[in-house]
Formats: sequence, structure tokens, C-alpha cells
Amino acid sequence: MDQARSTIAQIFNAESHSYTRFDLTQNMEGDHSQVEMNLASDVEEEAGGNGVGGQHSHNSNRKPYVTEKFGYTPKNLCFMTAATFLIFIIGFLIGYLVERKKDVAPSAAASQLPFDKTVDHETGAAPLMDWDDVKKLLAQKLDVANFDSVFSDFVTVVDHRAGSPGDERLGNKVLEKFKTYGMNTWTDELFVKVQDPPASGFNKLVFKNGKEERLDGFLSYSASGTVKGAVVYSYYGQEKDLKLLQEKNINLTGKVLLVRAGRISFAEKVANAAKVNASAVLIYPSDDTIGDTTQLFGHVHMGSGDPYTPGFPSFNHTQFPPVQSSGLPTILAQTITTGMAKNILKQLGGQMMSGEWGFNKVGDDNDTITLEVNNVLTEKKINNVFGVIKGFVDADRYVVIGAQRDAWGPGFAASTVGTSVLVELARSISDMVKNDGFKPRRSIVFASWSAGEYGSIGATEWLEGYLSSLSMKAFSYINLDGVVTGQNSFKVAASPLMYTLIENTLREVKSQNNDVSLSSQFAKGNWESNVLEPLKMDNAAYPFLTFSGIPSLSFGFTSDSSEYQYFGTMLDNREKLNSVTSNQVSQLAKISAQFAGHIVLRLVHDHLLRFDLTKYNKMIRSMVAQINGKVKTVQRMQPQLLLKDLTVQWLISASGSFSYASGSLATDIQNSNLDDTEMCRIINDRLITVERNFLSPYVSPKENPFRHILLGSGPHTLEALIRHLEALSISSPDANADQFRNQFALVTWTIQACANSLAGDIWSLDHEI
Repeated sequence: MDQARSTIAQIFNAESHSYTRFDLTQNMEGDHSQVEMNLASDVEEEAGGNGVGGQHSHNSNRKPYVTEKFGYTPKNLCFMTAATFLIFIIGFLIGYLVERKKDVAPSAAASQLPFDKTVDHETGAAPLMDWDDVKKLLAQKLDVANFDSVFSDFVTVVDHRAGSPGDERLGNKVLEKFKTYGMNTWTDELFVKVQDPPASGFNKLVFKNGKEERLDGFLSYSASGTVKGAVVYSYYGQEKDLKLLQEKNINLTGKVLLVRAGRISFAEKVANAAKVNASAVLIYPSDDTIGDTTQLFGHVHMGSGDPYTPGFPSFNHTQFPPVQSSGLPTILAQTITTGMAKNILKQLGGQMMSGEWGFNKVGDDNDTITLEVNNVLTEKKINNVFGVIKGFVDADRYVVIGAQRDAWGPGFAASTVGTSVLVELARSISDMVKNDGFKPRRSIVFASWSAGEYGSIGATEWLEGYLSSLSMKAFSYINLDGVVTGQNSFKVAASPLMYTLIENTLREVKSQNNDVSLSSQFAKGNWESNVLEPLKMDNAAYPFLTFSGIPSLSFGFTSDSSEYQYFGTMLDNREKLNSVTSNQVSQLAKISAQFAGHIVLRLVHDHLLRFDLTKYNKMIRSMVAQINGKVKTVQRMQPQLLLKDLTVQWLISASGSFSYASGSLATDIQNSNLDDTEMCRIINDRLITVERNFLSPYVSPKENPFRHILLGSGPHTLEALIRHLEALSISSPDANADQFRNQFALVTWTIQACANSLAGDIWSLDHEI
């Protein structure tokens, strides 16, 4: 009779699981924080004269209705006995049938918790295929030979830089394949502004009195002009590298910084240089094996999308007042070859650096260089290509899976492999739907983006153009860019909501050695420390997560320690990728397709989205504990900053509210009938809103597009609060106590608002923070 009890519990839990007023005190120190709540339920408030006991007393002298109506005659007693026996028999038969039904198909309400790692079967109103059968079907559809064929088809388009005829030709190939698979297709046309090398002439540099070097490589969105300054070797151009130079009393103002490629994006290197008032940045390949003459290409926009339409889309020549992204650099930036860098380094004077920097001198005031950059701003037409497999229950809810199509050169690892995985997954899943009876509950959108090399322009402009439509409909994004750049390691960067889903998928998908799973091969011990890595700003999944609030995932096979050295060069071809993967590119592409396919299919197969709130809960509690400790430090060390009256209790309470709302949702799930399609939709909507509600509503998408307070970038984030407190503790001139108070209040309310939304209906909220 568990199903009957579940139904009854559902009726009453509508009230019993509502938010009630509570007082929250929380010790945020350490991992064993305790939460104490004093709950006053409506039942307790109404107890007393109007309680059950009072009602019984009031009616105690009244005769039972049966006695008044019929009396205790033998005839009536026989009638009552027969009726009671008949009711008992009917009840017994109903219970028997319910129990038998449960033996055949276990109730989703009893077994289908969204975070249960052991559940593989579901029941419900939606058409269903067993999850084990879904996995087997996908494995049967994906074949190494098919990847070899698709690779050969796509590599025939050699030049496919964004907006070029080759890019358009490749887009049409993808579109035709989607149509062949029977998918509904469409395209989005965009007109975007990008920087290209000078139409006539070259960017150039002269070191000391040497010969003029003409530069074929370039960095899009660099400032233009000519500068002359002393060269300073700055390792990778990270903040810590520049800080080390300053600690050695090396003045960086007006200097030209010479930095190695890698570790952080080109844009971050230039932004770091601008902060120390450098005049220009020269970037060279960090891997000597790449050759002395290999040119390097990239962009230096500290953001994503078209920087000349920040926050809004580049559709149809839409006219806006002149405006540009705050992430555009104000200093010159240019790439040079390894040979040019070696020539400069061997002539530098100044202090000697050692250790991981190598034995290099950093330069002195006599090591002057003249750099001229004359990139041209041009408008290009690009196209995003889409295909969709529609769901059978919630067709208006969809997961998006995408890959960039363009590249600076051949772009085999940068775009060809990802695009091939995209079309092979589209073919396989379409075939499962058409011929094998698989019926996804939700829709799957396949996207081929253009202008990815210029900073995920195609993907970001799509997000900006359809932000309102996507906010409650696109519930996840899977990025396929760079899924194969090595073979000895497997890395994943994702929203914490997806961690449990990722962990389960690693266990299900087999590695190159079919005897073991990806988890066994790459996630030995602690999978989070061995597999997970932060999602970087230059990843196409980053704007989906931090700009649009869509839970996102990016992954790939990599080398053990080094980055793929051929990205952004004309050497990114099939031969080079085969050389770093022992000719296993097709096999690794197939495994990548299986991993992405399992994630996608799980998200459209199950009743409930497999999003786990516990990771975010731990993340918030950890960062709040750090803030609490640092506030106390500032109050002790810098009492003149007037923070002594600042209380962290509001932020602690907001964190507790989020924790309480997470637990409340888990309870609602456990006591709900998941055979109820509408109930599943309501619960899923509550899960979908979590990521979006972490976007700060108090900052401008134009000035701070990555508004996520936990994973984004800008002064609105919890990480920025921690750094601001550190600056306050040492009386840094960049610190401002009033500004910190404002940031602190806005972050607090953003977390509380997220908790309120997670709680569900407006009448289920706790109105006291």
C-alpha cells in the first residue's frame, strides 16, 4: 500500500513542507557546522481550544448517527456486518493489485530520486525505454569507421576561417547532414565585427638596431598604433609573475612584456599587463618543438561574443549607438615566432631569473623594441547551423550540444574533431528515434557555431539574441570543442550541478581498454581532484554558464602535463594530432561521443533532471566561512575602516536558507508521485532556475557579462568579496570599505533570492532572512 500512502502524503505535504518562520544560527567555522532551527507550524499555532481534543469534547454527548437512524435491531446489525465484510474484500483486492503492479514496475515515487546513483529503470506516463537498452543502442550506433569517413569529408575544406567561403561551405555540409538524418533544421545569420591583419602591409617590430621583422601572425582586437619601450621578460604573464618582477623592483610602466603562450588565455595576459601600465605585450609559443618559424593566431578580447555589440546580438545589421565591450584592451598585443623570441632573449641584460623561469635575464632599459600593430576592423557575415530532435513529453525543454566549425588554419583538433562528434551523435540519436523506438522526453538541439576562434562569437551572439527564450527552456549545454588533444588524461570542467551525473557517466563509459571504465583509468582515488578542472573564460561553455545561467559541461582527452601546442597555428592538422595520440584519434573521438551522448541521453530520458544541489551547497558554505573569518581579521587589524559594526549573520542566514531550500526540494521529490508528468515538470523547473538565479541582477551585462556570483568574473562574485577583504586587511589603496559593504549586501540578497526561488511557490517562502 506504499503507493496509496505516497498519494496521501502528497496531499498533506503541500502544507507540511511549506516554509515556516525560523530562527537560524550557524557556526560557519570548519566542516562540522551546525544549523539550529525553531519551527512553528500552523498546526501548533492553532492548537488549544480549537484543537482536536476540544472538538471531541464538544461532540461527546451526541449519539452516533447510525444509532439514531437505525437502532440496534438484528436486521440492521446483519446489514452492517455484511457491508463491512464487502468493504474489507474490496480493499483487500485493491491492495493486492497495487502490490502486484509494484512488483512488475517499481513506483517512480519510491525509487526515482534524481540523485540516486543506483537507479537504472523508470516508469511513468511518458514512453519509456530501459536505460540499459538506451546505452547499448548508442554504443551500437557509434563506430570508429564512421569517424574516419566524417574526418575525411570535413578536412577537404582547408580554409574555414570565420566568415570565409570555406566556413560557409562547411556549414552547408553540416546542414545537409542534419537534413539527411530527418531533423528539423534552421540557421541564424549574424553580422559581426572582427579584427584581421592589415589588408596591405604587415604588423612589424624592430629590436634594438636590428632588422625589421614582418609578422604574419596576429591577435584580433589588439589596440592599434606604434610603441617604443624596453623589453621585460615576464614568463607566462600571470599576475603572480608580474608581482614577482615588481618585488624585484623592476618597473613595468611603459615596458613591452615578452611572455610565453599557455597557462592563461591571451586576453588575460594582456589584461594583466595593462594593470601594471605596460605599453604592449609580445606572445610567443612556449613549446620549442613547434619550430622557430611557426606563426601564432588568437584574440585578446577579455570576454566572449562580438565586443562591439556587448550584451545584445549582432543580428541583421541592427543599428546601435557606438559602443564597445569593457573587455577590449587599451594596449598593443602581438604574437611572434619562437625564433624571434630566442633572438630577443639571448640579448637581454638586467637581472637573472632562475628556477621555473629558466636561466634568463629579464632585460634592462637599453633593450628597446619598437612595435607597430595595424590590424583592421571588418564586418563579416557568419552562420550558426542548428538541428533538433524533438522530445515526446516536454518538447519545449531542451539540452544543447554544440561545436565550433571555424579555425585559423586546418583546425583539426580545434574544430574538425568536435564537429565530427556533433554530426555522428546527431546521426546516431536520430536513428535511435526513427528505427529503434527511443522516445526522449525532452528535445535535443545540435548547434554548429561559427567565429569560435574570435572568442565564441557565434555561440555568445545566439545566447544574447534569445536570452529570454532560453532562460527556462535550455537546461544544459555540452561543449565539444577540443575533445581530443591527447590520450593520457581526461579532464572535465562543468557546473557543480552536473558533478553527480558526470561521476556516474565516467563509470558507465568504457575507455580505450574496453575492460575498464573512464573512471577506473583516469579517476583513480578522488575523481574530482583527478578529473575536474575550472571552466576557463576562453571555453565556449563559459558564457552559457556565467552569462546565461545554463548548467554547462566541457571535456576532453588531453596530454598529461602540457597543453596541445598546435592550437592557433597552421600546424593543427590530422597528422599532428595523430602524432600525440598514437594514431588513436578516431577511437578517442568515439569514446568522446559516447561520454557526451550518455550525458545528453540521461538528461532527456529520466523523469527528473539529474542535477545535484549538494555541491553548490558545500561551495557556498565554504566561501561564506572564508568571508566570515576574513571579516573578523579586518575588524581586528583595521578597526578604523568602520567594519566593526558589520555582521556576517545575514550572509550566514542566506546560506542556511539555500541549504534548507535544497533539503526541502529533496523531501518534495521523495514524497511526490513521479508518474505525474506535471509534477515532474514543476520539480524540474525548480532545478533549472538554480543556475540562472546565481546570476547577479545588480550588475550590467554590458560591463560585467559573466554575472554568476560563484563561477563568474567581476566585483559581484564571492571570490571578489574575499579578495576585497584581503586588500582591506593590508590597507591597499585599491580597497574601499563602503564599496565592500555594497558588494556584500548584493551578494547576500542574490543567495537569498536563489533560495526563495528554489523553495517553490511564493506562499512557501520564509519572509524573514
